[in-house]
Amino acid sequence: MGKSMAGHLLKAGYEVHVYTRTKLKAQELLEQGAHWQDSPSSLAKLCDVLFTMVGFPSDVEAIYLGDEGILRHAKPGSYVIDMTTSSPALAKRIYEEALARQLYSLDAPVSGGDVGAKEAKLSIMVGGSRDVYHTLLPLFELIGSNIVYQGEAGAGQHTKMCNQIAIASNMMGVVEALVYAQKSGLDPITVLKSIETGAAGSWSLSNLAPRIIAGNFAPGFYVKHFIKDMGIALQSAEEMSLELPGLSLAKTLYDRLAASGEENSGTQALFKLIDQ
Repeated sequence: MGKSMAGHLLKAGYEVHVYTRTKLKAQELLEQGAHWQDSPSSLAKLCDVLFTMVGFPSDVEAIYLGDEGILRHAKPGSYVIDMTTSSPALAKRIYEEALARQLYSLDAPVSGGDVGAKEAKLSIMVGGSRDVYHTLLPLFELIGSNIVYQGEAGAGQHTKMCNQIAIASNMMGVVEALVYAQKSGLDPITVLKSIETGAAGSWSLSNLAPRIIAGNFAPGFYVKHFIKDMGIALQSAEEMSLELPGLSLAKTLYDRLAASGEENSGTQALFKLIDQ
């Protein structure tokens, strides 16, 4: 997703500098004119606006708050925007540390998957200063089509948790519906034509059900990352004394799926667990 998003900034004429832990993953961007940097600290020293999208909250903490992290090396007045789905509490820590260093921080996780990233149609959920949000809105509009300011630092991440909670139960419904259709002798493609435009319609049904039917379980969004997101949501819910039984069940199922060797598959691979 990050590659597609950076590509849109390049196409818009911006000078883009990139760093990934595996340089090969940035090769396409380098061929399009992006400039390689050897570390997050090198990027921070050079760039006025820094976008990050990594895998896990531990990665976010390391690249922002570590000794060689962004906040220790960014120029005063720089903007730092984390688009990883991460912990709301960590987003607040980064915001406070950034503020102390005269930096502007936003948490801006996204939804829409690989397709949304490629088509610049991501939903972007933003937390932090409203003024900073408006300053960076022209950049957000290059990579997304539904950009919404949600509130103070951490609000973007809390909103993304709402998104993942809704997806978790929805994915169970999608795969169960397809397994039911198959077992009852129906043509899943024909069934999809009937149900995807009605009350059962959802992004997951329209975009992931066709992949399931085609036997395509390649990751648009990794099982292991979805498990991470559900864990963050459950932890945040526990901190609010909130029980989420649907989310708890979904995480249990995805944990079983990952244990079966599917952690690097797409979230639609839940079908394999139910279709047994």
